[in-house]
This record gives sequence, structure tokens and C-alpha cells, in this order.
Amino acid sequence: MMKSKWIRLLALAGALLGLSAVNAAQAPNFTLPDAHGNEHSLSDHAGKIVVLEWVNHGCPFVRKFYAGGHMQALQKEMAEKGVIWLSINSSAQGLQGWMTPEDHLNAIEEKGINAHAVLIDEDGTVARRFNATVTPHMFVICTEGNIAYQGAIDSIRSTRASDIPNARNHVREAVTELLAGQPVSVAQTQPYGCTIKFAE
Repeated sequence: MMKSKWIRLLALAGALLGLSAVNAAQAPNFTLPDAHGNEHSLSDHAGKIVVLEWVNHGCPFVRKFYAGGHMQALQKEMAEKGVIWLSINSSAQGLQGWMTPEDHLNAIEEKGINAHAVLIDEDGTVARRFNATVTPHMFVICTEGNIAYQGAIDSIRSTRASDIPNARNHVREAVTELLAGQPVSVAQTQPYGCTIKFAE
């Protein structure tokens, strides 16, 4: 019994240390172009809270949030709080979700996207640097430049938009806690969505 208890305690300590490591991890800097060809660097927004959203508009998990305007509303809400929202498309050319710059500009207008910028990472370099694996995979970076949250956008793993109002939105929660000067209570969750379409 004592041995089993110690094993459980060690496992719990390891899990807590893992979350602390996520919370303390410095977000790697990157520079990517937008659809206009303008370059954006994460370091441009030093001292601000930044949300990174990996996006693929061919993915039903992404469509879940965009079709009814939920993602656009969250982007606008974050912007009104002074948060920088960067959407990143890492689909390789010829694979699901890949878009030309013109396609991106049309999507921004047609969908009413409110991200600060939509960035193109078609070789997947930045996605791999962050270990982003699915769309949408979300990251919240605090004012000190550390990754404060990473994982799923919310708590209900489905493609049904009807689940959104009943879900716990981890991104909103993390940003709210950071703005209040509080530690992020949930620093990491298992992301869900379509796998990022990297080149073979």
C-alpha cells in the first residue's frame, strides 16, 4: 500500500512539474508573411498577450467555429481587450487547407475574420517549432513571452457548433486570468481537430 501511495504521489508531482514547464516555456520567435506579403514577427508584440490559432478552413473542426461566427466574435473580443490574435495556416501546397494569398484575402473578407493577421507557414516550420499538431491548436502567450496555455480551444471535442455554448473556452479563460494578474488555472489540454497537413 505504501509503495502504491508513493507511486501515485510521484506521478502527481511529475504531472505538476510538466504543467509548470509548459507555463514557463519561452515562446519561440518567428517571422511569417501575411497574404499581402507583409512580414510579422512574434517579437513585434513583446509585452502583450498573444493568441496563436492554427487554422485550416477545410477542416470541419475549424468550420465548427467559423460558420456561425464564433471564432470571429472571440477574435474581436480579444482585440477589444488589447490581445493580439495571429492565425497561422501551415497546410502544405496541394493539401487540404492550403490557400493562395488571394484565397486568404477572400476568406478574411467573406468570413469576417478579425485576427490581427493571418499568416502563411506553408512549409510548416513554425508549426513544428511550437509542436502544433491540429487545427485549431491554440496557444496563449503572456506578456513575459512565455506560453501560458496550449491545447484545445474548448472542452467539448466535437464538430457540432451547438456544443460551443456549453463548452468551457480555455482560451478565453486563460486570457481573462492573465489580464487579472492571476496564474492560468489550466495551462495545457489535449488539442482536438484535423491533423496539420504537412508536406511529406
